[in-house]
Amino acid sequence: MADKKTYITSEGFIKLKKELDDLKNIKRKEIADRIQDAKELGDLSENAEYAEAKNEQSFVEGRIAQLENLLKNVTIIDNSSVVQGKDNTVHVGCHVELEAHNKKLSYTIVGSNEADPEKGLISNESPLGQAFLGHKIGEQIEIEVPSGKVIYKILGIK
Repeated sequence: MADKKTYITSEGFIKLKKELDDLKNIKRKEIADRIQDAKELGDLSENAEYAEAKNEQSFVEGRIAQLENLLKNVTIIDNSSVVQGKDNTVHVGCHVELEAHNKKLSYTIVGSNEADPEKGLISNESPLGQAFLGHKIGEQIEIEVPSGKVIYKILGIK
């Protein structure tokens, strides 16, 4: 199976690189020390500290593998074309100002790893994010949501 391309902001990329570095250089050593200490206590079959440390080690190694795979397939979002006014369509990295039901809304289209709808960060893979991609200022987009259809009008793109 081919690895899928993941979009991320430069800030998100730095955050993930830091997490990977911390896991590899700090957390691994801490867990190895805990496992060694637990081994010194004797019988491993009844040693809860050893079992807990081994479980945490499995989790950390899994997260390291996940981060390494993610970072190897990442595309850092470049907003320079929007900032410089060269592009007037919605794409990943854009801040979109909208109107729906006579309310003003704003979202930033980000990669799925940075999505946080409560903070106005929606994934390019979400139905809402996908619906906005490629549209221009002034266009209306009709989106089917659980409560019915909603018409969004694009007021601005930053």
